[in-house]
Amino acid sequence: MAGPLHDLKAVIGTFSTEYGKTPLRLKLIDLYILYALSTALIQFVYLGLVGSFPFNSFLAGFLSSIGTAVLAVCLRMQVNKDNKEFKDVPPERAFADWVVANIVLHLVVVNYIG
Repeated sequence: MAGPLHDLKAVIGTFSTEYGKTPLRLKLIDLYILYALSTALIQFVYLGLVGSFPFNSFLAGFLSSIGTAVLAVCLRMQVNKDNKEFKDVPPERAFADWVVANIVLHLVVVNYIG
């Protein structure tokens, strides 16, 4: 009889096998996305524990983390060779777009802090 634990092991095994085929460049971007999302989670937990006195500062930091993660997901989509939608975009162009978008995002964040 196959229970939920057996199904979970099968899903995790399949995921780890397929993720092992992922290029190192995409794995590094995945780590960066995980870092940005964990930073946002830590800020949200801190808001819940301590309070929201400088709310603009919290909002700026939280939106910076989420925005950075979203931009990194866009970079990952453009750099991925298996994605046929961005086959004409070279990785150097995708990285340059990501850098410019991050600069614009953080200029807005710094101006929002006040």
